[in-house]
Amino acid sequence: MADPITIENLGKTYPGGNQALREVSLAVEPGTFLVLLGPSGSGKTTLLRCLAGIERVTSGRITIGERTVADGKGHVPPDQRDLSMVFQDYALWPHLSARDNVAFALRRRHLSRSECRSRAAGMLDRVGLGALADRYPNELSGGEQQRVALARALIADTGLILCDEPLSNLDADLRERMRVEISALVREAAATTVYITHDQAEAFALADQVGVLERGRLVQTGTPEEIYTRPATPFVARFTGLAGELPVRVRDRDPDGTVLVEPPEGHNFRARAPLEPLTGPTALVMIRPTGVRLTSNGSDERHLSGRVTDVAFRGRGYEHAIDINGTTRLTGVFSDVRAARGEMVGLRMDPAGCHLFPVEP
Repeated sequence: MADPITIENLGKTYPGGNQALREVSLAVEPGTFLVLLGPSGSGKTTLLRCLAGIERVTSGRITIGERTVADGKGHVPPDQRDLSMVFQDYALWPHLSARDNVAFALRRRHLSRSECRSRAAGMLDRVGLGALADRYPNELSGGEQQRVALARALIADTGLILCDEPLSNLDADLRERMRVEISALVREAAATTVYITHDQAEAFALADQVGVLERGRLVQTGTPEEIYTRPATPFVARFTGLAGELPVRVRDRDPDGTVLVEPPEGHNFRARAPLEPLTGPTALVMIRPTGVRLTSNGSDERHLSGRVTDVAFRGRGYEHAIDINGTTRLTGVFSDVRAARGEMVGLRMDPAGCHLFPVEP
């Protein structure tokens, strides 16, 4: 049965004063798929390792279910936390077959060897590797090894699965297929899952909840939709995908939650108001790829004009890079019609994808 996780004011400082985590607080409901998202050095791996018991916390508390597993007074070791891990490098025993690697996770259940191997074979069938049960890790592809590692985590039936960037070593096509498999299997098991990645597309595709970390701090939590449509800070907006940024002057605030802004050149348009009130006359609009679309340069619908500097075919249509008067570049501007390199085009802004923030000091 899945347990809730509570993390309170967690801090981790390494020798030498490197503060990897700063007052992180987080509650994870049973059965939730939580993705911790952030760049290298943001603290997501340290947070996962503290949750696993691999690292000792410096301050704060971690509770799994009703049991405190880490605080300033005590530390429960990893093998006593009743959790499973799926590692980036798979961490399979090279001298054991796929079946025996999976069966190894049952060693504490006091089952007979034949029962362990039978259950392991059944779990390998579930992940599509039943025919490869007798192969050793060096005889399996990267995706097959990762499925063995996932089968080992699932068969332990701990209710809590920790995933340390498990797809980062796979090619793009296999990564997408494995993402679907991981999502389906852990949800079928009703396990609470904490998964770390630096890939926002992967995070949004997998998560029930996303936690974004910056320099050891948890700066926003929410559903993928909340993170994308209402980023709390410029960092969150940038890390979860922008077409570009544009300095503007603030002209009018509207009760509907939008603000009329004036770009350096072009026509006024509306952007989403920030969570914190604007205090100055200028601001920064952060533009999602969904917040801008191409129009003809002479169209009355256009808010901005720019020159196409690059175009890329993406199957469903075309993504354009647009230079606006040599000062701002927007990338990933989508259209189902290809604009030629060097062509002047119009840009129409959608308030839902334009997020306003105060100018950063």
